[in-house]
Amino acid sequence: MANAFVKPEVVRNTSLGLLERSVVVPRLVWRDGVGDFAGAKDDTISIRLPAYAKANTRVLRSGSTRTKSALQQRKVDVTLDTDIYLDVPVTDEQMELDIQNFGAEIIAPMMSATARTIEERVVAEMQGATYAHDLETDYADLKGMFAEARRLMNQANVPMEGRVALIGSNVDAEMIQLDNLVKVNESGTASTLREATIGRVYGFTVVTSPLLNPDEVVFFHPTAFPLVTRAPKVPSGAPWGSSGSFAGFATRVVRVLDPNEVEDRVITDSWIGTGITTDFGTLDAVTGVFEPAEDLADVAASALFVRAVHFDAPVIP
Repeated sequence: MANAFVKPEVVRNTSLGLLERSVVVPRLVWRDGVGDFAGAKDDTISIRLPAYAKANTRVLRSGSTRTKSALQQRKVDVTLDTDIYLDVPVTDEQMELDIQNFGAEIIAPMMSATARTIEERVVAEMQGATYAHDLETDYADLKGMFAEARRLMNQANVPMEGRVALIGSNVDAEMIQLDNLVKVNESGTASTLREATIGRVYGFTVVTSPLLNPDEVVFFHPTAFPLVTRAPKVPSGAPWGSSGSFAGFATRVVRVLDPNEVEDRVITDSWIGTGITTDFGTLDAVTGVFEPAEDLADVAASALFVRAVHFDAPVIP
């Protein structure tokens, strides 16, 4: 498939935007763009989780023996396993006769494509996760659904600050009719995210994503879904290139000569890895209360994904 550029003489100084999806979801999750993967086994880094401990008590002047406690940290492993790239040839004729702004007409569309693919990967991680709370709903009681998600996350001691409800298009249509939404224009968020945000309900910032199933909702804290991106170094033989950030993602772009075709090739790469953050403890199946475990050898405890709650419409046989 060859490149196609509109001739400059028929272009006005006003452009129409493409019907392309705005990148929203990666802005909502925990992102790391500076960790060191060099020399890491299996291209994997570990994100440290603090140790969980309970303080002891004793009666003053009692002379009772002090109980020693051990602090045991946990970790979340994230593996760089995907290279998101584009390789676009640009001919002499296109550079000299068709392209007016190399950055806007070449680099920007390539970077946008990279960011959209990263978003698809994050949503796929959300949809493929094994949740401690994976529930069905027919959305007859949307407020009740939000209240239940809030209850479950509160009982897991998930931080209240930063909580998000990512919703599908059908849920969005119902949500905008609720009467307890905070005005979005008072949220202070970045413009792209602000346009996808329809308000706040019960402590959740409600954001729409067309990548979710229409009847799907994921309630989560940003730390539930770590996202790491890395930009490979610019090759020493490349005459022009840069490794930096686009929309908060580490990306490399280089421009080199293809000697076989005697034309330029513009190449972008972004290495990414995604994961979920589980917590080690026990979950009461009746009340939904999650109790973290102090001892990682506790046979009654297990790694559970409680930093997010998933809802979807029941499957009709």
